[in-house]
Amino acid sequence: MIVQAIFDKIGLTCEVIDLGEVDVQGIISAGQLEQLRTGLLEAGLELIDDKKGVLIEKVKNVIVELVHYTDELPKMKNSDYISSKLQYDYTYLANLFSEAEGTTIEKYIIAHKIERAKELLRYDELNLTQISYKLNYSSVAHLSNQFKKVTGITPSYYRQLKHQGRTALENV
Repeated sequence: MIVQAIFDKIGLTCEVIDLGEVDVQGIISAGQLEQLRTGLLEAGLELIDDKKGVLIEKVKNVIVELVHYTDELPKMKNSDYISSKLQYDYTYLANLFSEAEGTTIEKYIIAHKIERAKELLRYDELNLTQISYKLNYSSVAHLSNQFKKVTGITPSYYRQLKHQGRTALENV
């Protein structure tokens, strides 16, 4: 709705507004493009006008949706899942992502899985076995080792530090 309002204010007609994408009728002038960029920034959004940047944002969105907003992760390889969701070859996506972000897709997924594990530990509703299953880890030991490698502490110790703050998803 925010994006639609910005486009309406500038006098641009949108055919489709989707997460990370807008199809616009007609041609956008340089002045309208600058107004659009400014309006989006004021709303806390940014204009990504290169196709590779849009694709990287889509990869990030798929990962965030997968890890944070899915009740149970699919029992398939992350590479197959991402590739099927975006309809691109995974090798291409992985190379593009690494080049632009300075990290691999796998490390990005791990960072998000650990943030999700922190959240679940803080809720104190699931035990470590349930959390490792929910996040598709092969074992509790695997989750614990990865958690300690990323955070420097064990999941059990983290659970005791209830005051510990989370990292915002956009900063992972």
